[in-house]
Amino acid sequence: MTVALVRRTSSRLADGVLTHLERRPVDVELARRQWDAYVEVLRDRGWDIREVPVEEACPDCVFVEDAVVMFKGVAVITRPGDDTRKPEILAVEPIVRDLGCRIERIVAPGTMDGGDVLKIGDTIYVGRGGRTNQEGIDQFAAIVEPLGARVITVPVTKVLHLKSAVTALPDGTVIGWDPAVDDSSVFPSYLAMPEESGAHVVLLDDEHVLMAADAPRSAQIFRDRGLIPIEVDISEYIKLEGCVTCLSVRVRS
Repeated sequence: MTVALVRRTSSRLADGVLTHLERRPVDVELARRQWDAYVEVLRDRGWDIREVPVEEACPDCVFVEDAVVMFKGVAVITRPGDDTRKPEILAVEPIVRDLGCRIERIVAPGTMDGGDVLKIGDTIYVGRGGRTNQEGIDQFAAIVEPLGARVITVPVTKVLHLKSAVTALPDGTVIGWDPAVDDSSVFPSYLAMPEESGAHVVLLDDEHVLMAADAPRSAQIFRDRGLIPIEVDISEYIKLEGCVTCLSVRVRS
C-alpha cells in the first residue's frame, strides 16, 4: 500500500501562523493551483490519494503532515503545539482508521507537530522546539519504541520544525541547510545543501524525490548522486513556513 494523505487549501490560508518569517501577501488561488500540481506528481508516481476534508476555520490545515505520524501500521494522532491548529486532527483520525491503522494519540500536556518527526528506517529524529515539547517526545517514544524504533531528540531553535531544516535521501543521508540546523553532528551522514529548499525532499520511491522548484543547484546535486528530482512550485506555501514534506503524509506498507 502506498497512500498519500493530502488536504485542500483553506480560503483562510493567508492567515496561517508564522513564527520565524515576516508576513507577506499570499495568493490563495495560486496556492490552490500549486497544490493541484503537487498532488498530481504524487498520483503520477503511483500514490493512492486520500483527501482529508478541508477545515475552513483552520488556515494551516493544508499542512496535513503536522496532524499525524505514521510508523509500522500505527497512526499517532498528534497534539499540535499551536492552539489554533489543534482542531486539525479531528478529521484525520477517521481517514487513517479506514486504512486499517492502529490509532495512538499524543495527549496533554504533550505537544507534537508531525513536521518535527524525521524517520530514517527505524531511527526517528524528533525536533524539540517551539511546537513539540519533551512530554510529547516521551509519549511518542513510548508508542514507537516497542515497535522497534529508536527515538533521538534533536534541538530546533532556528526554524519552525525539524523538517524545515533537514530531511533525508533514500540512502539515509540527512540533507540540511546549515543556517537552519542547530547541530548537524547528531546525524551519522550529513550533507549541507546550497539552498534552503534544497534541504526538503519527499521520497517518492528509491530514485525519485519531490522538491521545490526554487533550488536548482540542489536539484543538480541530487542528479549527480543518481536521483531524479521532480520540481514543483510551492512559493505560496513557503511564505507560510511550509515545504514539500508538509503537504502530504505518505503511508507505506
